[in-house]
Amino acid sequence: MSKLIIFNKPYQVLCQFTEDGDRKTLANYIDIKNVYPAGRLDFDSEGLMVLTDDGKLQAKISDPRYKLPKTYWAQVEGIATDTDCKKLMKGVKLKDGLANAVSCRIMNEPKLWDRDPPIRVRKSVPDSWIELVIDEGRNRQVRRMTAALNLPTLRLVRAAIGEWTIKGLELGKYKIIKE
Repeated sequence: MSKLIIFNKPYQVLCQFTEDGDRKTLANYIDIKNVYPAGRLDFDSEGLMVLTDDGKLQAKISDPRYKLPKTYWAQVEGIATDTDCKKLMKGVKLKDGLANAVSCRIMNEPKLWDRDPPIRVRKSVPDSWIELVIDEGRNRQVRRMTAALNLPTLRLVRAAIGEWTIKGLELGKYKIIKE
């Protein structure tokens, strides 16, 4: 029987168990042996991670061939519009090719935990939130996509991977889905 765990990763935590200097890793939060991340979440991003001990399941979650949707909430610098969402769904040109969102919508600021340290706030520049669903997961893809529209990402939270969500999962906590 394979193990499956969901984890709400805090900001500035590495997606690995191996120590790396004084930076926090998954080992600071998860005390279950022999589980590994199915995909990665950047050091400066927060939110849902799935961990398992099943290599086939790990591949189905992380390999772009399987097109598992991943939902992100991005706080961007500037006011995002429906036109921006349409551009993100049509596709924006990145250095490694065209990248498009499966869906995109403008959203109200979600009720989240405080981030430590908080994002930088510039009084003269407004910010807004968008929800993006992608089915690839290239390196820093959401950040690069919003930057291509001159909407740099200030905060990025992965809210869901397929059917799993962070709803009800406290920051820095994990939940065993299957043992």
